[in-house]
Amino acid sequence: MTESSANKLLNGDACHRAANGIKASKNGFVKSHCLLQRPQKYRRPREKNQNVPHNPSLYKKPFVESFEETPLLVAVLTYMGYGILTIFGYLRDFLRHWNIEKCHVAREREEQKDFVPLYQDFENFYTRNLYMRIRDNWNRPICSVPGAKMDLVERVSHDYNWTFEHTGKVVKDVINMGSYNYLGFAENTGTCADAALEATRTYGAGVSSTRCELGNLDIHEEMEQLVARFLGVESSMAFGMGFATNSMNIPALTGKGCLILSDELNHASLVLGARLSGSTIRVFKHNNMQSLEKLLRDAIVHGQPRTHRPWKKILIVVEGIYSMEGSIVRLPEVIALKKRYKAYLYLDEAHSIGALGPNGRGVVDYFGLDPKDVDIMMGTFTKSFGAAGGYIGGRKELIDYLRRHSHSALYATSMSPPVTQQIITSMRIIMGEDGTTLGADRLRQLSENTTYFRRKLREMGFIIYGNDDSPVVPMMLYMPAKIGAFGREMLKRNIGTVVVGFPATPIIESRARFCVSAAHTREMLDTALGAISDVGDLLQLKYSRREQPLSSLGWMSEESLLQD
Repeated sequence: MTESSANKLLNGDACHRAANGIKASKNGFVKSHCLLQRPQKYRRPREKNQNVPHNPSLYKKPFVESFEETPLLVAVLTYMGYGILTIFGYLRDFLRHWNIEKCHVAREREEQKDFVPLYQDFENFYTRNLYMRIRDNWNRPICSVPGAKMDLVERVSHDYNWTFEHTGKVVKDVINMGSYNYLGFAENTGTCADAALEATRTYGAGVSSTRCELGNLDIHEEMEQLVARFLGVESSMAFGMGFATNSMNIPALTGKGCLILSDELNHASLVLGARLSGSTIRVFKHNNMQSLEKLLRDAIVHGQPRTHRPWKKILIVVEGIYSMEGSIVRLPEVIALKKRYKAYLYLDEAHSIGALGPNGRGVVDYFGLDPKDVDIMMGTFTKSFGAAGGYIGGRKELIDYLRRHSHSALYATSMSPPVTQQIITSMRIIMGEDGTTLGADRLRQLSENTTYFRRKLREMGFIIYGNDDSPVVPMMLYMPAKIGAFGREMLKRNIGTVVVGFPATPIIESRARFCVSAAHTREMLDTALGAISDVGDLLQLKYSRREQPLSSLGWMSEESLLQD
């Protein structure tokens, strides 16, 4: 059986059998037992997925992540909350059906009732009865640079969030705890802004052509060479949109007869790209190396469905930092499995590039690994670099192939010149090539802010997810009514936050997601923490029992808690 050109470019056959004597690995997800320490006089919470590596020899430093289990009472109340909302939703739909209550959402016309529905019934039901109640927490207009502080346009709704009106007032100096501005390069003053302004004067704001026609500028070439040096790879290619970098390039790398092994929490762009490729997709549990290895073994032993032919290619797709969980990929173990089973690795570093590692070069730098061990290194410029677009780095043969076969390379307009210059300038600052220590200072400040913010939230009794080194900090809200209330109460205290619920998260794991930045001062973080504590007390969000005395538990005696 012959290989396609894409297979040859990735240099290897993904269908070799594993060597004899390989033992199945243990599941790294450990739940701690409910232990009690007498001196502290509190019951320690159960935690799930502490992410203790099952092969510690691959790690050069401790790697621990915790995801505390949802308290049983909170889970029951959360389900009850969604149940009550659903019941009232059906009641309101009954009233709308008889024109007692006006329905604003799109729906089928009466004369089309016998046709195939244009709108999905459940999505419409969820939108009009649950989402609309808290819609005011999203799409708030910003009228300033989304830096450490920002200005918001005030708006009101007179029809229960179906429409909004701007009052003409501006909410000034709102502390921004939601933007992915990890290194603080989202700014309109300073070296980056001046360089982008000069690029606009020289090249204009847009190119109006694709790279393969008349849209290939010298600064595009300069940026790609700089990205390759920054990543430590042979070559790289940039794209104008981060989402399209994944969704349009994965189909160029895999196709029918190929297998994609995808983490269950991968971003929607990765999921879309995998589906568009036509490859067979199998999902493994988040950061679970036992689950991944089982899929690899099964793929090699059984081959393709029905024919049992060897897979043309096996591609493992993971992210560096998972933006909804705040967890970091167990990259050393993934690379070890990839090498053992002769698979390929696609690493999405959208949130980790610039935000992790002593040199800001992402999760590969964070673990001290060789970039050559990752076949396809993908990332975006939208977070740490304060710009837009994405990139793919790897071997020169791979990049040359994508230039000819990627839809986003052939049909998309080139990256805007000022955006390109913003990337070049910010990346040189991170690398220290500007002759200053500004990049190193920002990396150190981000690390310190992340550690401080996470530690304080834990001390206050909130349940937070993820790795201690991750600047993405999810704080659990759980109940649907608290999603909207938390966002509104935080804004009243001049703190801008992002709240997330079902279907973006599991139904009982609604959360607020904070993104820490190097631009945040200690005073800003303390102000935000104070507001979070006040709102937490108001909404009773301190679910963790870390700091609660035994007497406050009520439902268990001290003697029963002290039993082993």
